[in-house]
Amino acid sequence: MWSRRQLLQSSFVGLGIAGTVYQFLKSRPTATVKVPRFTTDEQLSAKYVGFDPINCLRSFDYGRVKQENGHLIREFEIVADNTSTQLNKLVGWVSWNFNNRVPGPTLRAVEGDRIRVIFRNQDSASSHSIHFHGIHPAEMDGVTPIGKGKETVYEFEAKPYGVHLYHCHVSPVTRHISKGLYGMFIIDPPRKRPSADEMVLVMSGYDIDGDIKTEDIKTNELYAFNGLPDFYHKHPIPIYQNQLIRLYIVNMIEYDVAVTFHIHANMFKVYPTGCTIKPTLKTDVITMGTAERHILEFAYAFPGNYMFHPDQDQIAENGCMGQFSVIPSNKF
Repeated sequence: MWSRRQLLQSSFVGLGIAGTVYQFLKSRPTATVKVPRFTTDEQLSAKYVGFDPINCLRSFDYGRVKQENGHLIREFEIVADNTSTQLNKLVGWVSWNFNNRVPGPTLRAVEGDRIRVIFRNQDSASSHSIHFHGIHPAEMDGVTPIGKGKETVYEFEAKPYGVHLYHCHVSPVTRHISKGLYGMFIIDPPRKRPSADEMVLVMSGYDIDGDIKTEDIKTNELYAFNGLPDFYHKHPIPIYQNQLIRLYIVNMIEYDVAVTFHIHANMFKVYPTGCTIKPTLKTDVITMGTAERHILEFAYAFPGNYMFHPDQDQIAENGCMGQFSVIPSNKF
């Protein structure tokens, strides 16, 4: 039998635990994931031939899935070509690209899947290839140039799980990459990560005047997230309050030794190269060399617009700038 005092004490403890649990659950990202619609004019990206930052942000290419001799195959088709476009109102640009977009499609598979990439080079100006980061046999390494009008097949097992990339590896590699021949390659772990609003940001630079890099000359005149300078600054990315964001990010900026990525008024968890299940760091800024990539996870507790950008001002002010527009959870 408990005394009245013991009952009261146990009630207060219970209320305290309940309150703590409530606050914990309230502060956690929502379990049900709903992706807000990009409310920008649907025809906006159509104005920029070869660039579609709206679609690029949350689109993933899982390939054509088939069974061959008891094995699951994910088959992709990638075509290299060149496209004339506008980076902004003043600057025209001829990109070298994969599947008529910069960056190329975000390929996605599960660790252990068999990957088959049918690659065709339709660019009349240059030989190209596809080099995948990850583990594969030497003959699949993509360092052999594929000539104009030719095709080849890359086939290998998807491993290890993580966020990787692919790019042309024909010399001069820096030129082929800076012209637009790159994309992201995500390999999911066999056991899926928790649900989240997943998105892709690929950082890139543009050497508009083709100058020669010296200590006195900056090579890149413009920079971008997902192809177009300042696109997400002018058209903020909508996300929901308290909802988990899983950001796959890669630095594909050539000529600049390193770049940082910073989000305002928040912190993110870092999964280095996406090759870990548990985060190893919590911060609001991370430094990446060229081709370095990570998974970042975060959720915003308060509605409003929040900037994201490199902390190198010259890079941010010349196009590598964006915003998250956090929508109140009661509008979920």
